[in-house]
Amino acid sequence: MIRAHAVRFAIAVLLALGALSDSTAVAAHAQRAQTKPTIVLVHGAWADGSSWSGVIQRLQQSGYTVFAPPNPLRGIASDAATIAAFVNSLPAGPVVLVGHSYGGAVITNAATSTPNVKALVFVNAFAPDQGETLLQLVAAKPGSALGGNPANVFNPVPYPGAPAGDADLYIKQTLFPSAFANDLPARTARVLASTQRPLAGSAAATPSGVPAWKTIPSWYLVGTQDHVIPPAEQRIMATRAKAQTVEVKASHLSMISHPADVAKLIVAAAGGS
Repeated sequence: MIRAHAVRFAIAVLLALGALSDSTAVAAHAQRAQTKPTIVLVHGAWADGSSWSGVIQRLQQSGYTVFAPPNPLRGIASDAATIAAFVNSLPAGPVVLVGHSYGGAVITNAATSTPNVKALVFVNAFAPDQGETLLQLVAAKPGSALGGNPANVFNPVPYPGAPAGDADLYIKQTLFPSAFANDLPARTARVLASTQRPLAGSAAATPSGVPAWKTIPSWYLVGTQDHVIPPAEQRIMATRAKAQTVEVKASHLSMISHPADVAKLIVAAAGGS
């Protein structure tokens, strides 16, 4: 009788330990999920948040919380303030801030006032130093389709409240496919040309502020077939930012044509978790 009682007691203890072990495992898994960085994706000029769709799908499948807030495209300082306010509104926890093209200049300025940002990722992006303008950077090396006579590149459109001489700049639809989307199907490129969001012309001539990449670890994806920001200039910006760099045979819109490569780099910046 005593022996049977002892056996039942031992079984009860083992079951309790098993339940505790299961509970501990679940709690540990939940803790790991909570510590995954939040990913914030900032689109560039002549684009919108939907340009990240393929990247977002892959990151969400890997368990990340992802946001792609709208970038106003009005000016580096004001756009950076908008993105910084968004990042600072998120729940406590690490953030990986990602920028494409002009979005790289925005995150360069925004992350100086976002203490929760643990890493910056530049995707075919501007990473300006203090005092540099986008006009300077896009012309620093030959090969940009945005160089030359602006009348052959842009359609300027006045906007309400614009400073004197400023206008929204649209890329000419005849130029957009070869400049931005040279590795995408022609029909896709034409749709992107039609849905582009313009950049205020003054934004390209405004000096950038103190760069966050001097103090925050950075990653950079160079698109070697980029006709907007010449690859040679991308490499210079990546090197001076001391960024961990990968090169992909991609157009300026690498996040659309090569979303797996872009997502892989973002995961690396997030710690591979």
